[in-house]
Amino acid sequence: MDLVVPPGPGVPAGLVVPAGELVERFSRSSGPGGQGVNTADSRVELELDVAAVPGLTEAQRRRVLRSLEARLVDGRLVVAASEHRQQRRNRVAARERMAALLREALAPPPPKRRATRPTRGSVERRIRAKKQRAETKALRGRPSRRPDL
Repeated sequence: MDLVVPPGPGVPAGLVVPAGELVERFSRSSGPGGQGVNTADSRVELELDVAAVPGLTEAQRRRVLRSLEARLVDGRLVVAASEHRQQRRNRVAARERMAALLREALAPPPPKRRATRPTRGSVERRIRAKKQRAETKALRGRPSRRPDL
């Protein structure tokens, strides 16, 4: 079953990764599960060599490798799914997770923020609030002993 990455920023036409590029491994899930937990290999690990994905431009390939470098193990993206009791549902969950990671990694970075000056009104409001706060705190001090009272 092919991995389908839906269209989005950075991949306007979407992306289809052939099933031959994916490596699936199955193992036993941890945690409670009754009698079937020790016999069913329901945990799924899905592995993809990101550098060899067909259909990516060189710029997209660089962007994905740079974006996912912390998650890559020997240049391969590994996703595991074990939240469901059935292997079939875990296979679907792993594919969805990998597609979401690839789609997010293919998105271009947001534009740089342009620094702007604060408006005159916001500066005046800030100064007014600071003065109000100072007056409030000044009233908390000990009353002064004035001889004229």
